[in-house]
Amino acid sequence: MSKKLVAYFSASGVTKNVAETAAAAIGADIYEIEPKVLYTKADLDWMDKNSRSSVEMRDKKYRPEMKDTALDVSQYDEILLGFPIWWYVAPTIINTFLEKHDFSGKTITLFATSGGSGFGNTVKELMPSAAGADIKEGKILNHVSKKAIEEWAMSV
Repeated sequence: MSKKLVAYFSASGVTKNVAETAAAAIGADIYEIEPKVLYTKADLDWMDKNSRSSVEMRDKKYRPEMKDTALDVSQYDEILLGFPIWWYVAPTIINTFLEKHDFSGKTITLFATSGGSGFGNTVKELMPSAAGADIKEGKILNHVSKKAIEEWAMSV
């Protein structure tokens, strides 16, 4: 049996709850992808073209800094990677995370929370940041029951 990691970024707590439920269901380790500077409510205002998240998402090369927290990905074969969908893709901090570690030979299955959109071009946009990894589109997991999250995590 391979060792699994649930890694996630959550700006508002929704994705965190899903990640904790999934990790508990499969007995996986859990890792929070934390920005060096936390996002405020104003930063997340997608209606404001000058909000921090809007500015970051317009520039596909932008990489928000992460807090320096130790993670040895070499011990994991499979990673369940969760995040909220921003502008139809993963937030750029997910690229920061992927580029910070060597995921060669790893399977990364994505899960997300979203206000209404799907994964869009997420897999395509993340692949260059995780060379050598097998990235798979998983499932949008907000507004679903705890049981549905657990069943999905066990099926991955």
